[in-house]
Parts: sequence; structure tokens; C-alpha cells
Amino acid sequence: MFCKTLDLASNRELFRQDPAQYLDRFPITDAQRRAVLERDWLGMLRLGGNIYYTFKLAIFDGMTMQHAGAAMSGTGMTVEDFRAMMAAGGRPIEGNRSRLENSLRQASGAEASGTALAQPQAVPESSGSDREPAHG
Repeated sequence: MFCKTLDLASNRELFRQDPAQYLDRFPITDAQRRAVLERDWLGMLRLGGNIYYTFKLAIFDGMTMQHAGAAMSGTGMTVEDFRAMMAAGGRPIEGNRSRLENSLRQASGAEASGTALAQPQAVPESSGSDREPAHG
């Protein structure tokens, strides 16, 4: 776990001296290596990086959470835009739902009509024959 090693000052110094050589110690793909060296923040996340550990690298670079959030937005958002968005309550839900919810909305036509998603159907109760006896 490359980013976690930056907890130690001695490792931060080694990474600062020669980032490419330091990364040779870790079993990462060429794409992951490139993303780290180029500080492709969103790329690191897309390649499997954990946002909390990736933030350790951002801290190493002297970035704030707002800088990292703007860089990871994938929209070209500025730090000021990110701060304003967060001060206004964060990202709007529209367009930022899960893939499943987005696909359900599109399939139901709710996206165009603006109607809410249908509520999930209740699962029928079992006859009880497959239940374990209760223990008192």
C-alpha cells in the first residue's frame, strides 16, 4: 500500500527524492504508476485507489481537501467552485445517483417525466416451514 507508507517521514523523504524509484517497491500496474507520478487524482481512484489513502498523497503535495475534491471531481471544477458547492450543501443528487438507480430511473421513464422511482415490492412471507425454531 504505497500511500499508507507516506505516514513515515523517512518514506516521504525517499519518495520526495525519487518518486519513480520509490514506486518500484510496490506491485502496481503501469497505469497506476503513471497516475501517481502525473498526480492524476481521478485516474488513481478509477484504477482502484482508496480515496482516503489517495488523500495522503495529496497532503504530501501540500493540497487541502478542497483542492483534492476539485481535482477528483472530473469536471474541471476549481477549488473555489468546490468550496462554494460544499458550502451550498454538496453535490446535487440529480446526475449523481448510483448506476443502478440511474438505470432504474431511465427504464421507468422517470428521468424524462420527473416522477419518483416506484417503491420496491414487498417480498412474500414464507410459509414458515423453512424457518429455524425460535430459541427462548
